[in-house]
Amino acid sequence: MVDHAPPTAPGSAAPAETYVVGVDYGTLSGRAVVVRVSDGAELGTGVHEYSHAVVDTTLPGTGERLPADWALQVPSDYVDVLKKAVPEALAAAGVDPASVVGIGTDFTACTMVPTTADGTPLNELEQFAGHPHAYVKLWRHHAAQGQADRINELAAERGESWLPRYGGLISSEWEFAKGLQLLEEDPEVYAATEHWVEAADWIVWQLSGRYVRNACTAGYKGIYQDGEYPSREFLGALNPDFADFAETKVVHEIGALGDAAGTLTAEAAGWTGLPEGIAVAVGNVDAHVTAPAAKATQPGQMVAIMGTSTCHVMNGDKLAEVPGMCGVVDGGIVDGLYGYEAGQSGVGDIFAWYVKNQVPQSAVDAAAAAGKSVHQHLTDVAYEQPVGAHGLVALDWHSGNRSVLVDHELSGVIVGQTLATSPADGYRALLEATAFGTRRIVQAFDESGVPVTEFIAAGGLLKNKHLMQTYSDVLRLPISTITSEQGPALGSAIHAAVAAGAYADIRAAAEAMGSVERATYTPDPANADAYDALYAEYLLLHDWFGRGGNDVMHRLRAMRREATRASSAPAPGSDGDGRGGADSVEQTAADASIEASA
Repeated sequence: MVDHAPPTAPGSAAPAETYVVGVDYGTLSGRAVVVRVSDGAELGTGVHEYSHAVVDTTLPGTGERLPADWALQVPSDYVDVLKKAVPEALAAAGVDPASVVGIGTDFTACTMVPTTADGTPLNELEQFAGHPHAYVKLWRHHAAQGQADRINELAAERGESWLPRYGGLISSEWEFAKGLQLLEEDPEVYAATEHWVEAADWIVWQLSGRYVRNACTAGYKGIYQDGEYPSREFLGALNPDFADFAETKVVHEIGALGDAAGTLTAEAAGWTGLPEGIAVAVGNVDAHVTAPAAKATQPGQMVAIMGTSTCHVMNGDKLAEVPGMCGVVDGGIVDGLYGYEAGQSGVGDIFAWYVKNQVPQSAVDAAAAAGKSVHQHLTDVAYEQPVGAHGLVALDWHSGNRSVLVDHELSGVIVGQTLATSPADGYRALLEATAFGTRRIVQAFDESGVPVTEFIAAGGLLKNKHLMQTYSDVLRLPISTITSEQGPALGSAIHAAVAAGAYADIRAAAEAMGSVERATYTPDPANADAYDALYAEYLLLHDWFGRGGNDVMHRLRAMRREATRASSAPAPGSDGDGRGGADSVEQTAADASIEASA
């Protein structure tokens, strides 16, 4: 790798190299990377898988069965990443820990931790160990949909000025919907919650001893716009006991991205092996830190972080209302520009679900005989035929729709199956469906006057070259790719370098430390034409099922909830330890990167 460190004068000593650590907290694991400040070279990595994974069937230690659409985590798993992945990365890098000047972190969002005043998670208190609401609510906890619906209805009725900043709809994944669910379903835990903390900020609190809210999650997930949260009057109209939620549970100092939240405590230094007193960057979201890692700091550069789900982030030089966007925040990615966010709730998760639950043993055996993963085998077979030959079109809503419909009651569909439909046919239809979902998001931005001028892909799914080419063909756009395999962790390291004072701002650090290959994939005109026809069918299904033409998905979801409540039997696939069944698939979907690479 070329060293971009500044040249030194003849006869002078070369400046000592310094390093930063970036830690990326995913759905099932945390990854640490040691990065050289001068040029962004990644020198060592470490990974730690959470011992409790995703708690979506039974509560740890109690065996209590969780209702449908719940997804919890155990916060001690996050601290274990600092104790294990960071020292592992340092050892792999072979650098002197004394030369590390900062640490930065990013997290899935919206992932919420109810804590006491000193930051102790409530699930760690004996009296609340058996309360599901005392645990972390992971980003994909969708059981607050009813509360989200009420927030949206009331905000629209009152004409709340912040609602258009979120595309007209607040998600069940977000801070206020989850907080209202906590109040209404477990008032005891709600009363004991002194801080309702984004995990992105909680882990920075553990590192620095200071609780600082980051501007990113406050704006995108916490309905913080123009210096204010939703009013006391609005919250009280939802529930009188919710009126003071913002001022008593949420309000706190907000830190700008790239600033230092504080310095590393002695305790955290002992966990990580890093020097006490180094800079700890303000927290951030995994998707948003990836933009600087991909050198995407200018308007129109959309970055798609593709793993279990996909988050789309982009800077713009003006404020616009984009239907179904997850939010627009002034300085949400870099200072001086509006940061936009959209996303798809299921991508790699869907592929992994299909392989785990829908593929016959014959396909598994064929993959083994060929020395391939099932993902790679299905991809290779599927792409032997031309576009449209499978006769299928699918909706990518197996985990609901985040953008542009913002409805987690929606579900997946494959149309066109016959007795001749093969496992590879269905797999390719799902790959294509996620590309169509992305095109619908890009289309929404273009139509709203925020044009997408460059599409940059990051994340584990980059390894599937057929999938990337499909996205280029469907979008009719060249696709650039981040060259780092640890994009979010690199982005966090970039923020750590700024927090440590090594660069003036995120743009300067991104230019020196980021990495991207431009136009790695370009559209094939014939395939793009064929995909246009399939996309037209996708749009018909999208609007029929998603915009009120047929409400069957909502009715089926309601039936499922009722049947779940009426039954006390363990969920299929549950092993009784609180770990997920078919939903807990990040190892195959993202960490293993859908191994297809043909």
